[in-house]
Amino acid sequence: MSVNFDFSGKSVIVTGAAQGIGRAIAIAFAQAGATVAALDIDEPGMAPLREVGIALTIPFDLSDQAQVATAVEKVAAAGGGIDILVSAAGGVRGQVGGPLEAVTPQAWQQLFAANVESALWCAQAVVPHMKKKGSGRIVTISSGAGLRPSLTGIHAYSAAKHALVGLTKQLALELGPSGITVNSVAPGFVLSNPNTQRQWDSYTSDQQASLIGSTFMRRLGSPNDIASAALFLASEDASWISGQILSVDGGRA
Repeated sequence: MSVNFDFSGKSVIVTGAAQGIGRAIAIAFAQAGATVAALDIDEPGMAPLREVGIALTIPFDLSDQAQVATAVEKVAAAGGGIDILVSAAGGVRGQVGGPLEAVTPQAWQQLFAANVESALWCAQAVVPHMKKKGSGRIVTISSGAGLRPSLTGIHAYSAAKHALVGLTKQLALELGPSGITVNSVAPGFVLSNPNTQRQWDSYTSDQQASLIGSTFMRRLGSPNDIASAALFLASEDASWISGQILSVDGGRA
């Protein structure tokens, strides 16, 4: 049996689609025949998506429950419902690592809003549409930082990604009887946006070599590596996989 990456007739929402991993996932679904709605706070960043056939791009704050609900209803009306949600929004929002004493409430809340609340409100909004169909796929993009301490050194980022892993598993338990699977892709180090590039550039040559040397495949990941995993978890071939965290990190020593 071959893996089925034909998403013709499927309505897909991808959040965090303006750059990096989210953009790669949105494009991959569109290339596989899906009708894709791209959601992100960065409106200019979504302009290239319209050039590759993703006509529905909606800019708004994904951590705002009311805005999420409005946007999802717009997508559902345009696409005849919603079949798949990929929550790729998140990241470090320009923050850098520092000592515990330097953590502020604002910095902590910013990363929980971006990485956890956005996924929660999006799932809350799409699930009624999936339940009407009796099926659905939700894929969150967590991180290796949700399974172990973060290379970024950012306390809030690591805690938020661990929380996203927990949310993924809880949703899987609740939504399974409705025919909805919920899984997560946990990327390793991927050069996908300006923040990850800055992080990589901040390492010494020895630190860069050590990171690559501790990866079985001896290379960094690409956004397309993560997109392929997301498409698999959203496919019919993954219909009996739920509550799982798929590490896509090239192997870790």
